[in-house]
Amino acid sequence: MLRKEDTGGLYSFYQITTQPGSGPPLHVHEAADEAFFVSKGVYEFEVGGVTETLTAGTVIYGPRGVPHRFLNVGDEPGQLLVIATPGGVENFFIGLSKLVSGSGAPDWSKMQQLANENQMRGFQPPPGARGDVGGPPAGVHGGAGGPAGAHRVRG
Repeated sequence: MLRKEDTGGLYSFYQITTQPGSGPPLHVHEAADEAFFVSKGVYEFEVGGVTETLTAGTVIYGPRGVPHRFLNVGDEPGQLLVIATPGGVENFFIGLSKLVSGSGAPDWSKMQQLANENQMRGFQPPPGARGDVGGPPAGVHGGAGGPAGAHRVRG
């Protein structure tokens, strides 16, 4: 929607649409903060080891350097609006869409290379990955409270 070139590098603004059961594995952005607004669906977010289920109208903040993931746990496609600062994270998603557009399982080594090029780490297949770019197929890590710097707001 807005790339870093559109904002003088200050931020990126983009939409992510996910199918039920899909989302990225646990990863860390070394140089970008992200705010996620759930515009449609139900998502499980893990930020800094704390897992919460979020519905439409909810915002969650994932600071740089803090491990996070999300998973569409609803029965229908979901949508997230994301602001990342500074801009540039969208380059990862543009490259990722090309890597997963073919048939068959994704090449995790190419995805890891793309992640490294975009200052991300830990982007690896979760145990028991089903061959898509989804989160863990089973098992939820829970906790109380929230990680330092992570904020959840209901609109």
